Amino acid sequence: MGIVLATIAIVDDDESIRSALRQLLRSAEFDARTFASAEDFLTSPELEQMDMLIADINLPGMNGVALLRALAASGRGIPAVLITARDDAGTLELIRRAGPVPHLRKPFSDDELFDAIAELLSR
Repeated sequence: MGIVLATIAIVDDDESIRSALRQLLRSAEFDARTFASAEDFLTSPELEQMDMLIADINLPGMNGVALLRALAASGRGIPAVLITARDDAGTLELIRRAGPVPHLRKPFSDDELFDAIAELLSR
């Protein structure tokens, strides 16, 4: 493996999504770590090592937007991309409340994800 571009946390309750995203990101020289819930991520000793976050909006327990708020409130805010497979009114409201955070609708293309990551890394 060459130079790691960034360490990215993937928080999604769907194991197949976590696995696919981890493989995709690692193939592009990112270090990717996976977490099944927002709570698992927040209590992980790896939290301080993360440069970026990809989080499902509709997680059981603490949702993706609440996760971003918890990180910001603790002084650990990191660049994030929100992802979702849903487009119901509740999810759209969560997206609106998240503010200027990139969000992608599943299924999204590799290019869409890499464009969002590149945008965040360039800030």
